[in-house]
Amino acid sequence: MLYSLARPLLFSLAPERAHELTLSLLKSSYKMGLMRQAVAAKPVTCMGIEFPNPVGLAAGLDKNGAYIDALAAQGFGFIEIGTITPKPQPGNPEPRLFRLPEAKAIINRMGFNNDGVDQLIENVKAAKFKGVLGINIGKNAATPVENAVDDYLICLEKVYNYASYITVNISSPNTKNLRSLQSGEALTELLETLKKRQLELAEEYQHYVPLVLKVAPDLEQEDIQFISNQLLQFKIDGLIVTNTTLSREGVENLKHGDEAGGLSGAPVFAKSTACLAAFAKALQGQIPLIGVGGILSGEDAAAKKNAGATLVQVYSGLIYTGPRLVKDCVDAL
Repeated sequence: MLYSLARPLLFSLAPERAHELTLSLLKSSYKMGLMRQAVAAKPVTCMGIEFPNPVGLAAGLDKNGAYIDALAAQGFGFIEIGTITPKPQPGNPEPRLFRLPEAKAIINRMGFNNDGVDQLIENVKAAKFKGVLGINIGKNAATPVENAVDDYLICLEKVYNYASYITVNISSPNTKNLRSLQSGEALTELLETLKKRQLELAEEYQHYVPLVLKVAPDLEQEDIQFISNQLLQFKIDGLIVTNTTLSREGVENLKHGDEAGGLSGAPVFAKSTACLAAFAKALQGQIPLIGVGGILSGEDAAAKKNAGATLVQVYSGLIYTGPRLVKDCVDAL
């Protein structure tokens, strides 16, 4: 109710400004004790972790982990922060975030703007949240793609002891050549190297933190089969399906529809869900799937589950629907 009243005001602001203002207001409200929403209890065990409920916040909303407690008060079963990189970076030039309200969609070309992995760790340490926390890691824009594994290793090592699970993001369309890591020898080298280091860190800390891969929806069937084989070969713990799409189907004639970047929201739902179902078929239940992409209702969340997801995540849907989306999804699942 409150969000439906506030949305017209927020939509009158530039999208990135509205994003920052919303997070600041959430944090202030939380500190004043105005937000104490209980997490709906529908426990799900996945990757050896017990999730209070299967509905999580996708990475991208809280890149630096600066709003963990306020976001957790919205009723999520888990929170994923990032994408984080080894060094701070400003991301792409503004404007880089665009609403397409007629399609309930967003286009972004943020470019992994963040304060760096060390600052994220300080923010995580300062948070009171004791629930399930995913940390999403990437590479700096200035790092050549052939050296990308070095950046992922730095982040993996630094966040390992602070994360419930770690997501390897190789699917953003807004860092040059990043998606090339989804195929061929590049993917093999990345997964093999990170898995080896994960097992070493598990021994070092006497604590196993699952490793998850996040992929794009813009994959052919042979890509899906190849990625599935690699996930099984290297015993990766989970797969997030999917990131944003480069397709403009459904928004071609809308204002901002031709902006560069990744498209999210309602138009990506069918494409993302089809990709999820294809991975479910290829993996045959051997690796758990997290469904994300275009969830704007409880029915959408249920469709992701029916397509093979154990957990779901939301982001763009929150912009259009507000926090009640979390409860709707939990109820539907």
